[in-house]
Amino acid sequence: MKAITLVIADDHPVVRDGLSAMFARDPAFAVLGEAADGAEAVRLALDLRPDVVLMDLRMPGLDGAGAIRELAARGGTARVLVLSTYDTDAHVLPAIEAGAVGYLLKDAPREELLRGVRAAARGEAVLAPSVAALLMDRVRKPAPGPLSARELEVLRLVADGASNREAASRLFLTEATVKSHLLNVYAKLGVNDRAAAVAEAYERGLLRARGPS
Repeated sequence: MKAITLVIADDHPVVRDGLSAMFARDPAFAVLGEAADGAEAVRLALDLRPDVVLMDLRMPGLDGAGAIRELAARGGTARVLVLSTYDTDAHVLPAIEAGAVGYLLKDAPREELLRGVRAAARGEAVLAPSVAALLMDRVRKPAPGPLSARELEVLRLVADGASNREAASRLFLTEATVKSHLLNVYAKLGVNDRAAAVAEAYERGLLRARGPS
């Protein structure tokens, strides 16, 4: 029986070494190459044409979700199985939308990971329980529409520490209008207060930390 071929993409050498050693112990698998970032993962996947790419998400340069999109755009045939530490909306949804066939967590038991790679090679969906629950919740409760440009402006000022009065002054609005925008933000992000709104916005990538001035 032909071995399932893999490329392992992770920016941590210890993780790559551990995964390679694990698969090397099982003759049903063959690791063809290792990548330390998304661009290298794309190159190896196109050159080596593995059955499965085991893809981390947070890597320097081109991240995992970007690499998945790039592979799809360039006609890559490998199935991509995400192996990540993170199971939040901000990580899971972009990866699945980009075309990943599955999403497992790095604390998965060895047998679960091996089964996942086998299933991914067959083109079957592979989801960690917490990821499956997240996606089910999304189906049951579709996310509200995106924040408007004005709502984002208000939220950025709040994140910078502005009060409703200060935000109103800077945006030439009334305090009541600012409060109304914030209430809309809370509803869309599923939170109840300013601090939670800011934290959720950073988590979803709606706000980005400012670099040093």
